[in-house]
Amino acid sequence: MDHLEHPPLDVWNSRRDWFESTEARTRGEGSYLVSEQACALTADVQACFCAGAWAAVIIVAMAVVDAALRETECPGFKGNTKRLIQAAGANRKLQEVRKRRNALVHVDPDVPGLTVDQQWADRATIEAQAREAVELMFEAFYIGPWV
Repeated sequence: MDHLEHPPLDVWNSRRDWFESTEARTRGEGSYLVSEQACALTADVQACFCAGAWAAVIIVAMAVVDAALRETECPGFKGNTKRLIQAAGANRKLQEVRKRRNALVHVDPDVPGLTVDQQWADRATIEAQAREAVELMFEAFYIGPWV
């Protein structure tokens, strides 16, 4: 039941520290053109992450990737996210995050993307997927320095 309650402040702060240090480490010392929409959505990814809303983190992180790549790396790109990731030369691991996002968003009654049992009993796996999504999101966000 812990994921339906506000996490203790120390848990929230630990997650916030991880999120912000991951962003800082990925950004490094470069200067970047950044997407306005991706920046705005990143705040929601952080809020979901700190709250432990792992499925939401995966879903919104891919929205950040899509916005960032379309606005800064491939302006005018009209294809789907799968092709966008390829066109931008982004990390191929993003394709797995995209597939996971699709499974969460596009219902397949025969193969649900997330079950109630998983939501309650397999939090560690979903958290690990969310952490990877955040790491890859920031990598895509800062794919190429503007210098």
